[in-house]
Amino acid sequence: MSDPGPAEASASFREDPDGFLFTATVGDISEDTARAIAVACRRLMDSGREVLVLSDAHRTGTITPSARKAMADGLRDVRFDAIAIFGASFPLRVVSTLAAKTVQILTRQSYPVEFFATEADARAWLLARRDALRARRRPVA
Repeated sequence: MSDPGPAEASASFREDPDGFLFTATVGDISEDTARAIAVACRRLMDSGREVLVLSDAHRTGTITPSARKAMADGLRDVRFDAIAIFGASFPLRVVSTLAAKTVQILTRQSYPVEFFATEADARAWLLARRDALRARRRPVA
């Protein structure tokens, strides 16, 4: 199986039943895809809920330079709570870590970005993060 070319690249976004933003990309993350990710994250943040992202990177290529810039610009004022990425190759892990650090510097906020081999492990980690966030927000009786 060869890597998908630009014409075959695609991305999907959906709200997961657990309240996560689930993303999956095939091929390289383009500037348009990066903008779509930013819009989806902003929409979730504006709803008042946690911004927890579960990303399937099994078939993701790389993040293009223009996409990294679009992410940095588009996510500048988005508040993230946690991002879990599963199935990422080592090179994609490196680029994703650098992109996340750039966004964190620009937004002046720190949030965990973790990599996992399986969706089950990534989902379990995000569920634990979500539950901990909600427990901290509950009013004390």
